[in-house]
Amino acid sequence: MNNFETVRESPSATSDVTPVGAIGIDTLRRLLAEFDLGVTEVALDAPIPGSFWGDAEAGLRGDTLLVRPDTPLHSALHEAGHYVCMDPTRRAALDTDAGGDYDEENAVCYWQIMVCDRIDGVDRATMCADMDAWGYTFRLGSAGAWFAEDAEDARAWLISAGLLDDDADRLMPGVRTA
Repeated sequence: MNNFETVRESPSATSDVTPVGAIGIDTLRRLLAEFDLGVTEVALDAPIPGSFWGDAEAGLRGDTLLVRPDTPLHSALHEAGHYVCMDPTRRAALDTDAGGDYDEENAVCYWQIMVCDRIDGVDRATMCADMDAWGYTFRLGSAGAWFAEDAEDARAWLISAGLLDDDADRLMPGVRTA
């Protein structure tokens, strides 16, 4: 059974979530360089190329994540997680729609929570709260409950893909290679 449902309504522009600007574009660039993903900042009032959801949501084109300072951090990390978790064939043709199946989507959500361990001032609980505020839905009712109690399949997916060191409980740098 899948733990994550990709059901999101159009988010409110006033949602109280952590924006990319809170950590800074340079911090995001340094972080995502570990995963072979570049970051391009888009002007605050400009549409974001490669954004699947539109508005302030992050975009993906090739090996580049596109964000504005008001892009929700969870959106940037979620799209980065798609880039990391997708197979090389999809990654080579990436433009806007990351695709993937439910198991990969679960792994992406797990990845976006785990990667917060590498960001000063943003922890797993903050990411889970931001995901809940934005409208991600989980079978157990919240991202935090799912992550703590029901995400074994997502964790196993990341381990089998070589993206998570189970012993160290830490994401591995780089992307899925097979």
